[in-house]
Amino acid sequence: MEEKLDLNKKSFNKLQYEKVIDTKFSQLATPLPTNLVINEPNPFSTSLEINVFFSKYSQLFFDIPKTGATNSHEYLIKTSSEYVDFQVMNDEMLALIEEINSLQKQNLELNQKLINIQVPKV
Repeated sequence: MEEKLDLNKKSFNKLQYEKVIDTKFSQLATPLPTNLVINEPNPFSTSLEINVFFSKYSQLFFDIPKTGATNSHEYLIKTSSEYVDFQVMNDEMLALIEEINSLQKQNLELNQKLINIQVPKV
């Protein structure tokens, strides 16, 4: 007994295939909004992202550790200061520098007196 089996193969060309078969990774990522035009840059995206950053920063301010090699206020201050070549020079620092200069001068004078005392006069 011989049976005949008819096989029908349905195929699509490239254009039909993409219309019929979903080739997007919709289960792995959130789909983009349909009104978003990808080819044209959004002139507001950078400023919006910066606003979001500072908004989040304000919310997290007291949760961020004061010190630490990364993820801390200290890290933000150091990296930002290096980026803008910023050096804080306040009144207290100026007073300390002046005091250091004065102490160095006194040290030099005392060393000179010590040398004069130790060297015999001829």
